[in-house]
Amino acid sequence: MEALRVWRASSNLFGFAASRAATATAARPLRLHSRCCSAAAATTKPPPPPQDRRCRSTSSSTSTSDRDSIRAIRIKKVEELRRKGYEPYAYKWDRTHTTKELQEEYIHLENGEACEEAAVSIAGRIVARRVFGKLVFMTIRDDTGTIQLYCEKGSLSEDQFEQLKAFIDIGDILGASGSMKKTEKGELSVFVNFFEILTKSLLPLPDKYHGLTDVDKRYRQRYVDMIANPEVADVFRTRAKVVSEIRKTMESFGFIEVETPVLQGAAGGAEARPFITYHNSLQRDLYLRIATELHLKRMLVGGLEKVYEIGRIFRNEGISTRHNPEFTTIEMYEAYSDYESMMNMAEEIVTRCAMATYGKLKIDYQGTEISLERPWRRETMHSLVKEATGIDFNSFGQDVESAKNAAKGLSGVKIGINESTSLKACSSVGHVLNEVFETVVESTLVQPTFVLDYPVEISPLAKPHRSYAGLTERFELFICGREIGNAFSELTDPIDQRSRFENQIKQHNAKRAAMAKEVKSTEGQGDEDDYSYEVSLDEDFLTSLEYGMPPASGMGLGIDRLVMLLTNAASIRDVIAFPVLKIQQ
Repeated sequence: MEALRVWRASSNLFGFAASRAATATAARPLRLHSRCCSAAAATTKPPPPPQDRRCRSTSSSTSTSDRDSIRAIRIKKVEELRRKGYEPYAYKWDRTHTTKELQEEYIHLENGEACEEAAVSIAGRIVARRVFGKLVFMTIRDDTGTIQLYCEKGSLSEDQFEQLKAFIDIGDILGASGSMKKTEKGELSVFVNFFEILTKSLLPLPDKYHGLTDVDKRYRQRYVDMIANPEVADVFRTRAKVVSEIRKTMESFGFIEVETPVLQGAAGGAEARPFITYHNSLQRDLYLRIATELHLKRMLVGGLEKVYEIGRIFRNEGISTRHNPEFTTIEMYEAYSDYESMMNMAEEIVTRCAMATYGKLKIDYQGTEISLERPWRRETMHSLVKEATGIDFNSFGQDVESAKNAAKGLSGVKIGINESTSLKACSSVGHVLNEVFETVVESTLVQPTFVLDYPVEISPLAKPHRSYAGLTERFELFICGREIGNAFSELTDPIDQRSRFENQIKQHNAKRAAMAKEVKSTEGQGDEDDYSYEVSLDEDFLTSLEYGMPPASGMGLGIDRLVMLLTNAASIRDVIAFPVLKIQQ
């Protein structure tokens, strides 16, 4: 138990100090080693028997009282170090190597061999510590790996060796210098001749045998999660590599990166409930963006022909293993191309990211092998629904009720009055088709699949299909039953665009009115069912279209979900460093 180990270290320090000169005895030990968290604080306890030295608690986390006790003791150590003239929070430390570099450079040493001419200096966090009389072994970790520190009393000054035993705890950040050796047991080590406490840790790390297993705490205190579970940091290294590879891919195709406003006067580019804030100087409401689409299209109007943006999107909706209120996307737009171009771009981005992170195109995700080898499957929404249900929605024409009746018999399709995605809320055959697709088909699309040609009713920003009335040139990319990307041949007709926006607002307001009636008799509905927010036209965007936007295609890819796929993460919270969580009770 960490508290017990720290108390023992403190007791040893007391014994050492008491045996020194009388002035030192009067000045330091009694203040440093009182146990200030109990009534027995002033009583000096004898050290426990040697055989108890390695006893551990079976609890997976340190209790609050133990944590407070350890913190109090460590604060005393900080005070004592400063009284001795040492600053436990350093300004810098000059390193010559990382731990990985040392492991690679001195791998050739034989067991028991020393390289005394080597002069190395490293820094990192102490994650393990063992004291054996005149020897102290510690494991130090930096962001490249770990290495052992071999500390021998004869190689350090007396003051440093006693400081090593009495003041250093697991969790402290140390700088150490010395030569290199490999122990008789084959452990490559830094043979320390000098060290310095760079940062004194006040709180104990999770038990090394159990780690940090509380999922909620892992997300709330990601910094502790990364210390206790080093593999977590690998997820964020992979994430950085994915974002870097996306940028390289976009640049290789001649795209330029631009930045568009996060605070917007109108929430557009998607149908989602926005976060609303108020600007005091302007005396107006502003919205956190729910998409980057409309401003990127303005750039096309302005003459930039290939643009993209990687940025945060904010939607005031539900939280799940697939959804976080803020998430990262890349949106891209290319003039003089259609949605076929974006299918090729999606394949290019995902496969390049897989090769950069995985080194191959067949990957494992949650026990299922996913093949990213091109070309990927391409099927229309109508054909996938017909294949799964036997229902041909083309046969219903505009008969919404017949489409609803056909869908009611399907397993899983919602027919209640409270769900915004239920059949009751569907105002067209296209909406019913989409409801059936999302309920029955979507989860079955495990291997990469482009779902093509969505109904116009649910695609207000997509160009009408050039061959099939009532459909649009739109696709969504699904992998492992999750939407990864969404793309269109972009709508450039300003009159048609205005009409679709107005219809979208009418549909939203109708749902809003229906929900207002139902909410009086129902409770506990999910956030995703709330249509209480207002939707308005983005007049400036419509004005920009009237100046003329070239034919274009556009696509949005969810970076968080792509990282989930490439890191085998089951939850989106595992790939977002600091996800939004409920307030702790």
